[in-house]
Amino acid sequence: MSKTIRWGGLDWLGTALVTLIGGGMAAFRQLAIVPRETVGICAAANPPAFCVPRGWVLTGQYYGVFGWAALALGLVAFFGGNRLAGALALGVGIAAVVNYNATTGITGAALGLFAWTSLVSGRSA
Repeated sequence: MSKTIRWGGLDWLGTALVTLIGGGMAAFRQLAIVPRETVGICAAANPPAFCVPRGWVLTGQYYGVFGWAALALGLVAFFGGNRLAGALALGVGIAAVVNYNATTGITGAALGLFAWTSLVSGRSA
């Protein structure tokens, strides 16, 4: 028994968001957080502009913001049947794993992915 796949514009947008959010966070982390010299650069008297979002990301990582956001989006996608929320949960879940918020982040990403694929394939979540 085959199901009809209903892939639409919202799903392409979701794919782009997953790539931008997850890939963007991984790239930002590799360029602005991982190099050891950025610690000294950002501790200087007049730090460059990238130190402000770097600080936000590190604070969000410390408080688990990425993981809890992914979990919340995953629950919205799973219980609400929202494709875009599922894609956002997957993207933010990748960002959460990259930023060491893996427990809640991977749970939210899994819920979002399950809801998204269920809606695309026509099966109820």
